[in-house]
Amino acid sequence: MCASRASLWPAGCSASASSSRIDRALRRIPTQPASMHRSETMKNRSYPANQFTGRHMLAIMLAFFGVIIGVNVTMAVMANTSWSGFVVKNSYIASQEFNRRAAEGREQDALGWRSQISLRDGTLRYALVDQSGASRVLSSGKGIIRRAVNDTGDHALVLRPAGNGALEASVLLEDGIWIIEILAEAGLERPYRETHRVMVRNRSFQ
Repeated sequence: MCASRASLWPAGCSASASSSRIDRALRRIPTQPASMHRSETMKNRSYPANQFTGRHMLAIMLAFFGVIIGVNVTMAVMANTSWSGFVVKNSYIASQEFNRRAAEGREQDALGWRSQISLRDGTLRYALVDQSGASRVLSSGKGIIRRAVNDTGDHALVLRPAGNGALEASVLLEDGIWIIEILAEAGLERPYRETHRVMVRNRSFQ
């Protein structure tokens, strides 16, 4: 038809044939789905350095909850391993015991005795002197040494005669503040009781 009309529409027939060839060539080219094209576009997209993205939000959330969990775990471990503050099992019985000891303490103070306590090179020495300045003979004694703020370093003491009526016991104490409670047999109806708060440095009292 184009050949018979070549004299009338030569340009039109040539354009139509060229268009048909282009269409056939385009059909042979494989095409990608639109979704794949969008995915590749998102992968290749670059963000400005100062732009807040979802990754930044994720990092903030992980850091926030990580700090909270870390603090809670640390406090739980410290609470479980440190001193609980527990002192007596029954406060009523403890109050009665306190009143009894207070009365005994007043009777003991009326004696006018003075104690001498020292610590040198890991040896604790305890002695009593009466009102006249004479040394009292102590036959035996016991006691306990404890920290002022916890119960992790308690030491039980067994004091034995060491000459001149004094008592001695071997004990190694770390530097710091300690409370020493001693019960000494001094020929009285009840043991002579004393409590001392001392500072230890280089294995000696300061």
